[in-house]
Amino acid sequence: MYFALPIFSITLLDINSVHIDDSWKTVLANEFTQPYFAHIKEILLQQKQAWYIIYPKWPDIFNAFTLTPFDKVRVVIIGQDPYHGAWEAHGLCFSVQDGVKLPPSLQNIFKELHTDIGMSIPTTWNLTHRAEQWVFLLNASLTVMKDTPNSHKDIWWHTFTDAVIKTISDKKDGVIFLLRWAFAQKKKELIDTSRHIVLEAPHPSPFSVHKWFFGCKHFSKVNEILKNRWEKEIDWTVN
Repeated sequence: MYFALPIFSITLLDINSVHIDDSWKTVLANEFTQPYFAHIKEILLQQKQAWYIIYPKWPDIFNAFTLTPFDKVRVVIIGQDPYHGAWEAHGLCFSVQDGVKLPPSLQNIFKELHTDIGMSIPTTWNLTHRAEQWVFLLNASLTVMKDTPNSHKDIWWHTFTDAVIKTISDKKDGVIFLLRWAFAQKKKELIDTSRHIVLEAPHPSPFSVHKWFFGCKHFSKVNEILKNRWEKEIDWTVN
C-alpha cells in the first residue's frame, strides 16, 4: 500500500525543508509561524500515524508554490481541493499526473480550450507547463484524504490559502484571477478589483459546465489582456 505522506517527524515541522520557492517563504513568513499552520501539520501527522492515505504526497503539497514564484505570478486559478483518487493529485489545481484517467472536470476544460482557441484535446493531463508560465494553480485546500473529497476543508488550509490570495492582491498589480463556481467566487472579497482583473464562470464539472463554463472564453480573454499589455501570452497547450 502506498502512503502519500511518507516523511514526517521533524521534517514536517520545518517549513525550510518543504519544496517551495524562496519568494513565497519570504512573503508568507508570518503565516508559516501562525498557530493555525502548526495545527494543519499536527492533523496531517495524526492522520498519517492512523494510517490514513493523504493526497498529494508530501513533497508535492506546495508544488504550485515551487513552480510559480510569487514575483512571477500573472494568472491565478483557484480550485477547491486536490483530486482524491490514487496517483492523481500533484499540487496543481485541476491537474493530474501522467498515466491516470482524465477527470471529467479537466476533460471539460480541454473541450472549452478546443472551442475557444482551437487547441487539440491533449494526450497528457499534467498542467505543469502552465505553472511554469506563471499561472498559479492554487487549491483552497492543499491536501485531501483518499476517496473523500473536501475532507480537509476544516483543518485551516482555507485560512492559509485566503492569506495567499490576499497577499497576491496586496503586493502585486494586474494579476488575472479566474474564479470558477460559487466557492471560488467567494474569494473575490479578498481581491482588490481596482488593481486586478477577475473573470468568473461556473465550475467545469459535468453538473455545472453547461451553465456558461462552455463559452466563457477565459483562455482567449486572458491572452487578449496580456497581449494588450505587450506581455507574452500563455501557451495553454500541455503536450
